[in-house]
Amino acid sequence: MGSSSSPTDHSTFSLIFLSLHLVTTTLMSFPALTSSADYTKLVYKGCADQKFQDPSGIYTQNLKSLYNSLLPQSSQKLFSTDTAGDGQNAITGWYQCRGDLTTAQCSDCVAKIPDMAAKLCGGAIAARVQLHGCYLRYEVAGFKQVSATELLYKTCGSIHAQGAGFRERRDTAFGMVENGVRSGSGLFYTGSYQSVYGLGQCEGDLSPDDCGDCVKNAEQKVVDQCGDSISGQVYLQKCYLSYSYYPNGVPGISSSSDKEGTGGGQNHTQRTVAIAVGGIAALGFLIVCLFFVRSVVKKHRGKH
Repeated sequence: MGSSSSPTDHSTFSLIFLSLHLVTTTLMSFPALTSSADYTKLVYKGCADQKFQDPSGIYTQNLKSLYNSLLPQSSQKLFSTDTAGDGQNAITGWYQCRGDLTTAQCSDCVAKIPDMAAKLCGGAIAARVQLHGCYLRYEVAGFKQVSATELLYKTCGSIHAQGAGFRERRDTAFGMVENGVRSGSGLFYTGSYQSVYGLGQCEGDLSPDDCGDCVKNAEQKVVDQCGDSISGQVYLQKCYLSYSYYPNGVPGISSSSDKEGTGGGQNHTQRTVAIAVGGIAALGFLIVCLFFVRSVVKKHRGKH
């Protein structure tokens, strides 16, 4: 004869299920952290019009050697530069990963670019491929240099902010980003101010002050190019800046009215998610324990 379960047993089981569902729902309600699909997505490509004149194959070999040098370094650091070959045959390359990526993510991101560059730019004597999480560029010796603040690419959101005060909030967030990269903490900064989230980063060979100047220039280009768009990205030769406005508060930030900022690869959203989910899981576990004790006490009293 099978044992029957009491109403209390069903209540306890239902509560356990409800607690697990609450934790799962909470996890799903937070924005996903940077995924492979995000940081390896193509943003833009820039290819020189001139192609390698390479009957001896020396340029092809030097480019291959450059990749073989840079790619292993991306598993150890987020920025590096190197040169392969000598004299007029030399090819110099740079890569950089976003400051909040791990070295494993950086390596994964950079490793995808050589094949993409070959498909997108062919045998161009200079090329740059920008993904969401990293970029890689190369150029032959003697290639014409552009200024650090040369505008390479921009995109502006199609939705425009309504009401007064948006530009003031965005400008304040920009100021935080500019001051953040000047602090010297990896030439990378993310922060939010009253529902405006900003991110800025400079190429790793800039000084903090030059980085701040570059980001300040990017801010002006965003203002000129994007107007009241609630989001935008501007990529210059040596730095880039992006922003997003969230009318209901920046996801993952506990209070959108407070100034929040991180530099040197820290991820505020990740910490917020961990704290929130941990707290809810602990609360659910405590409730289950209390109901379990209550069930045991009732059974014990029933026997007497």
